[in-house]
Amino acid sequence: RSFITVTAAILALCYKHRMKHIQQVLTCPAENASSGTDEDRHLQQLTRTQEFRRHLLADVCAKYQPGIIQRRVSQQQVSRVYVEDRSRLLYCEVPKAGCSNWKRVLMVLGGSATSIRDIPHDAAHYSNHLRRLESYDHASIAERLRSYTKVLFIREPFERLVSAFRDKFESPNSYYHPVFGRPIISRYRTNATRTALRTGTGVTFREFIQYLLDVRRPVGMDIHWEPVSQLCNPCLLRYNFIGKFESLEDEANFLLQSIGAPRNLTFPDFKDRNPREERTSSSITQKYFDQLNATERQKAFDFYYMDYLMFNYQKPFTDLH
Repeated sequence: RSFITVTAAILALCYKHRMKHIQQVLTCPAENASSGTDEDRHLQQLTRTQEFRRHLLADVCAKYQPGIIQRRVSQQQVSRVYVEDRSRLLYCEVPKAGCSNWKRVLMVLGGSATSIRDIPHDAAHYSNHLRRLESYDHASIAERLRSYTKVLFIREPFERLVSAFRDKFESPNSYYHPVFGRPIISRYRTNATRTALRTGTGVTFREFIQYLLDVRRPVGMDIHWEPVSQLCNPCLLRYNFIGKFESLEDEANFLLQSIGAPRNLTFPDFKDRNPREERTSSSITQKYFDQLNATERQKAFDFYYMDYLMFNYQKPFTDLH
């Protein structure tokens, strides 16, 4: 027993030194820039990337939403933000940008689960024991926004859009087909069959884009394709950490290290929604947008313009302006 106790103490001490080293690298990147290990240089690069993203977001917000930071935050404006009090984290849920696995991580951090891989998809979303920031009173919301690490993970907007379309309309879905599919087909399809009108299955990508761009949509907006600039209010909340889906595991693990998460907690890489389907990539996204004409592509780009601007994503097509 004494051997186990001593071993545990040594491991804890090593971990403490490890976390201290990470914090030194994160807070003094210039000091360590020309020396150190490859891992140090990698941490410095990740730190510089975060600084760049925060500065870019601040510049865009100053230009397009000046003075917003002085406004009082409403409960509705933080309705997509989850709270993890143990680690003092706030995470804004962006669907199709790793949010299922982020919820699993928050559950383990909060102690409501012991292993990420033991949490089924539905449990991560519907019985996750996670609390939303909107459930607190205004003083508690303000205090957490001031003192907690605010985390946002985003994804290339068109790729996120195509991923949402494939998931909700090309796979069986007892909610999205009747609730969204039926009104979309009814509004935008000429000579729709009775079966299509009854079931809402078989929505085409062009019909979906017509719905998205319609100022008088037959059914409301949904979080799976709502722009992040509206969903997570980045100008108002000013996130400390802005990660990208394109480098999700690396940046998520960097964040977990920097907050002192347990050593055995790393960001999962599994895909549990339609696992046999290929992940939506830039080439798959291209194939879907090839179904649209230049005007439709431009209008879709305009719809997500602030997301492209705030988060430094390049124009996906050369004919866009």
